[in-house]
Amino acid sequence: MFKTFDTDRSFIERKYHDPDEAFNPFQRMAYHGIGYDKTTGLTDEELLEGLKQLKPQIERLPHPIARAKAIKYVLENERLYVNEHDYFVGLYSLNRLADSVTAAAWTKESNQMRAKELLELSDDFNTSGAVAIWTDYDHVVPDWKSLTELGFTGILERSKKYRKRHEQNNSLTDDKKAFFEGIETEYTAILELIDRMYNFALTQNHAKSAKTANCLKALKSGAPTNIYEAMQLMLIYFLVSESVDSYQVRSLGNGLDNTLYPFYVNDLKNGTYSREEIKELLAYFLMQWSAIGNYWGQPFYMGGTDENGKTKYNDLSCDILEVYKEIKIYNPKIQLKVNCNTPKHILRAAFNMIREDNSSIVFCCEPGMIKAVMGYGVTYSEALNMDIRGCYETGVRANEVSPTSGYINAAKAVEYVFSNGFDKQIKKQVGIKTGELSETRSFEDFYFAFLRQWEYLIESSFAITDEAEKYLSYVNPSSLYSATIEESLRKGLDAYQSGVKFNNSAMLNCAFASAVDSVMAVKEFVFDKKLVTLEKLNDALDADWDGYEVLREKVRSSAHKYGNGDKAADTYASAMADFFSGKVNNVKNGRGGVNKAILHSARQFIEQGKKTLATPDGRRSGEELSKNASPSVGMDKNGVTALLKSAAALKPYNFHESFCLDLMLHPSTLEGEDGFTVFESLLKYYIDNNGMSLQFNVFNADTLRDAQNHPEKYRNLQVRVCGWNVLWNNMSKEEQNAYIKRAENI
Repeated sequence: MFKTFDTDRSFIERKYHDPDEAFNPFQRMAYHGIGYDKTTGLTDEELLEGLKQLKPQIERLPHPIARAKAIKYVLENERLYVNEHDYFVGLYSLNRLADSVTAAAWTKESNQMRAKELLELSDDFNTSGAVAIWTDYDHVVPDWKSLTELGFTGILERSKKYRKRHEQNNSLTDDKKAFFEGIETEYTAILELIDRMYNFALTQNHAKSAKTANCLKALKSGAPTNIYEAMQLMLIYFLVSESVDSYQVRSLGNGLDNTLYPFYVNDLKNGTYSREEIKELLAYFLMQWSAIGNYWGQPFYMGGTDENGKTKYNDLSCDILEVYKEIKIYNPKIQLKVNCNTPKHILRAAFNMIREDNSSIVFCCEPGMIKAVMGYGVTYSEALNMDIRGCYETGVRANEVSPTSGYINAAKAVEYVFSNGFDKQIKKQVGIKTGELSETRSFEDFYFAFLRQWEYLIESSFAITDEAEKYLSYVNPSSLYSATIEESLRKGLDAYQSGVKFNNSAMLNCAFASAVDSVMAVKEFVFDKKLVTLEKLNDALDADWDGYEVLREKVRSSAHKYGNGDKAADTYASAMADFFSGKVNNVKNGRGGVNKAILHSARQFIEQGKKTLATPDGRRSGEELSKNASPSVGMDKNGVTALLKSAAALKPYNFHESFCLDLMLHPSTLEGEDGFTVFESLLKYYIDNNGMSLQFNVFNADTLRDAQNHPEKYRNLQVRVCGWNVLWNNMSKEEQNAYIKRAENI
């Protein structure tokens, strides 16, 4: 493989936590790894005590300044990592400690300023599972082009120039002064941190320390000059942003291959590094995120199309895929921008990785995504150069912010028709009153009541979000991020609040297939075939289908299920998709932007499923709901071509933020050269029909059952959950059973 990576790997795996001990990936930042020098900084407890002492000095300052000073204190006292087994630096305290004297208190303050009825409604939505809703700081992509071209010093100097310009134009208000001072304080602190790392590296005498020191010396004085320095800058920005500044960084590079490519070309041309040396550095770089172990995965995308219609894939793209495959990791996760011009060798490399059990790849189809992004007023050029952030979300590069505002559970809207809006689990009126079942005399009545319940959840989420998002920068000023966004500097406004061109919000459509199948079951069995009354069906749901097994089997065996190319189901599915996207897209939000519809569910298909009672599609209470644009578990029985047809009927491009479809294939269909032809034809169909994101699981049900019974044999078996992978052995038995059931239908 590589010269030293095999030896060093086990040490890097312990850089952020001990993989041999119990680990909760949802709380990944609360752990500590090995290799940090105790003489270089404080423990978490000591840092928290120091912040407590600092609080009286900052609590009356404007929030951007107070926040930056708290972050500065943490960075000044972080324990450092310059290790003989690693080319990359590290920070010991990653659990967002500065929040203890800033964001935590300011969140409470902002809640006191918000309308009590909306706060209560938000709590009811979250508790009942009707809507998962919170303030989102987790979908941010800095302008990596500015960072890599200017470096931390250049970003700081650019900010100072814009401050001076506002001063000369008499537009430097007190708020703008605080905005720029926050940036200057935080970036100065980062440069001082790098200087501390540099001086610490000089005290070390192992083989990698001189190389690390030279890299840090370059970064403290200017922009990166080679690919190693560029990658080190990325990691430092990431660590500070995600683990100190409380903004998740949801893409590495504006296209990792394209951001790093100029350095790659120059390094090979000048003899700075050979191609094999760059691959080894890439192995160390990518391994950082595998070691961190974020449950959701750390994304980066590659490829795309340039203004002349040519592919952006290059030799570095190939090297990144090759290294990723060789070191056998599943985090970070890879998003590939694909189009009709995507080189076959890229598709073949990705396909082989998926076929060989590395499914941490999603295919992001440019034609559909460009159409989606242009649907809210973006130019073609802006759409062509869009970032992919998070799982599959789109965004205008360096000029759009789009927090997710709510995960709307469409299955709850069905549930509330039966209960007249009363949530039986939390024993409270959460939905609206759409009438008693006895008043529902036709399918049209039922369907209209469902749409009204759904509409209420959507519009109530708008109200909650619009008010909450007034306080985004009050709670968590984005000094680090804003400094990379030139539009924000030009305006002198926080980029995450209203300092960019597109100040948008996004709303997710969850449990879509569960809702479609439930509506179709009511139509078929209550009103068309008249096999059961609504009241009797309600009794079956209240009994969780116990005692109604015959009816349940008839419902589950119905042909009218989303995902099978069934005309009736697809007609309603298309109408329901249009309803949601029409209610969400381009509705003005509270920050001068618009809302954008999403059809993917993240982990809410599990979490909301736990809070959703039995549904008319035959699903039992607490079971998982459908996810993304995919069918309900076990309901797609007509093959993958029928599923693609059903998904295309939803008009994916109407979901302006993202739309994802999951495909599960049997290994036998993908063997040999014919397998690549199958894969290529499925992807082409999806691209040609304006699909957006497409991801694969390649499973044999027998293999999954054996993995469940003999986990020791399958330590590296991966499963694509939503926009990320997990190891099979890290899933609950209930989640495993759902994948086994899916695999049985292939």
